[in-house]
Parts: sequence; C-alpha cells; structure tokens
Amino acid sequence: MAWRCSGTTNLELVQNMARNHIITSDRVLEAMSKVDRACFVREPKTAYEDSPQHIGYGATISAPHMHAYAVENLLPFLKPGARVLDVGSGSGYLSAVLYHLIQEPADPRNADGRVYGIEHIPELVDWSLDNLRKDGLDAAVDQGKIKIVAGDGRKGQPDGGPFNAIHVGAAAPIMPVALVEQLASPGRMFIPVGTHSQQILQVDKDGNGNVTETPLLNVLYVPLTDRDKQV
Repeated sequence: MAWRCSGTTNLELVQNMARNHIITSDRVLEAMSKVDRACFVREPKTAYEDSPQHIGYGATISAPHMHAYAVENLLPFLKPGARVLDVGSGSGYLSAVLYHLIQEPADPRNADGRVYGIEHIPELVDWSLDNLRKDGLDAAVDQGKIKIVAGDGRKGQPDGGPFNAIHVGAAAPIMPVALVEQLASPGRMFIPVGTHSQQILQVDKDGNGNVTETPLLNVLYVPLTDRDKQV
C-alpha cells in the first residue's frame, strides 16, 4: 500500500516507492532522489510521509506516490529538450523532478528544454521559486530552464508550447480544451478530471493530431478552480 512508502529521509522514501513498484524506472528513481521534498513543504518534519500536505491558500502538495505515478506515466515524453507544463505547480516540487528528467548533460538538445509551472496564487509562485533555489536549482531558474508564472492553469501557457508533456495537479471538472490544444503531436497529458467522482485520464495526441483519453485510476484531488474560489 502507498502509505508504506513513508521514510525518515528523502532517499528512503524514494527507495520505498521503488520497492513497492510505484517507481519502476531508474530514470524516475534518480530524478526523485535528487529533489529533497523537505525543501517544498511547510512542515519539513513530515516531508517524507507518503501523504498530501497543505501548503496554504487552499492548495496541497500531492502525496509522493501520486507524483511518482505521474512521472512514470509521462516518462516516454520526458526526453532531452522536451517542453513540459506543470499546471497547479504549487510548491514547485514536481517542476523540479520534471526538470531533472529532461536533462542529459551531454545532449545538445537540452538547449530547448523547459519546464513551465503555472500557479494562480502569486505568493505560491514566489515561494516555489525560493524552494527551487533552496534545492540547488538556482542556475535552472536564472537561465529560464524552469519558469514558474502566475496565471490560470486551465488556459495553459500558449507562448511556451506546444508541450511534449503536461501534468495537472488539481482536478478539472471537465477537460480543459486549451490544454489539449497545447499538447504537442505527439504528446501526453496526465490530468485528474471530475467533481464528486474523479479519474486520472491519460490524454494522448498522436503525430497526426488525433486525441485519445484513457482512464487510469480513481482519485481525490483538490479542484482546479478560480483563484477567488481557492483562497
């Protein structure tokens, strides 16, 4: 069970997720080992619990096992030079993990790789940038390799796309058309959809622009909503 993945250190947490077959790839294991969750939560003493945590303003950081499921699902599209959108980026944690997944130091394609986080609470944007720097990603932030912006995630980030991979960290009542439009061909989105009953959907766009939706699992996420309704 997912709760058994909790650890006393970041490495133990990540290794427990691998032991429970939530993390199944070496790339994800390495990337999540590089990002210290204690830098991205309000209560560092509970950072390595496999549970969601409140980060203020009606937002949460998802449980580590859900982040692991997300990046494992998106992994085929997280290649050097990829452009990635993290909707509802919150504390900046998953944006950091995604950044490490699109980096290969010797690969020249990295010049075009970017992770865009979008969060409609300006205070969380500022906090997440501080968190990224605290976790050693000053250069990535300064060079624009990770960009965290304030905005309505349901509208995406048109000037940053098209995106090879999109992660949505809150539940949309219906599929946001703008996000589907901003998917690259090919591209994949991992998104919870629904109100009282929610499902994670895998949204794939093929090389011809055809879109398919595949239900993955039932979940309970905070809603993807207006700023005024969230705070």
